[in-house]
Amino acid sequence: MRAVVGLSVPYMGRGPAPRIELFRKIYKDRFFYQLYFQEPGVAEAELEADVRSSLRKIYYLASGEAKMKGLKVDKPENARYLDGLPDPEPFPAWLTPTDLDYYVGEFQRSGFRGPLNRYRTSELDFAQQAAIADRRIDQPAAFIAGSLDPVLRFVPGVDMIEAMRTRVADLRLVRLIDGVGHWVQQERPAEVNAALATFLRTL
Repeated sequence: MRAVVGLSVPYMGRGPAPRIELFRKIYKDRFFYQLYFQEPGVAEAELEADVRSSLRKIYYLASGEAKMKGLKVDKPENARYLDGLPDPEPFPAWLTPTDLDYYVGEFQRSGFRGPLNRYRTSELDFAQQAAIADRRIDQPAAFIAGSLDPVLRFVPGVDMIEAMRTRVADLRLVRLIDGVGHWVQQERPAEVNAALATFLRTL
């Protein structure tokens, strides 16, 4: 593979323990969505009860618009994912009704189990990655994210982008797009494409 680009989630490597253990410590006695997702069937039942409403709330929660309006979610650990989340009307223009209709249809067909299972593999990932635990990414790399992406603040006191530099040997482009949240390629597609083109011209 000649080059790699990461969007939204910095590459942090394997770490000293399964990531879910870190989150259990950081978010002890508080709600954190990845902890809520661990028990199979719980999140599925909540999200599948009204797929359209669930997707609207989830997309808005992590968006730049929500962060600029000061939306914060600080709930007790026994809360549900959608508790207290707004469903804005109108929805921000970057998620069109046509796109939402497509996503709703796909999740109504498949359910949420498959995507949620990705969050349930932290221990398995940790075990399977033992042989490459110390490997860096040596290919030319770029990272593109929104300046308001909540993922960048998941670990208090840690600059995740700076930490990524120790794992990525040739991080030649980092682009944080102002006012954007987690869905960077949807919220600002033109700016993401421009950043990709800039990076590709360096190869």
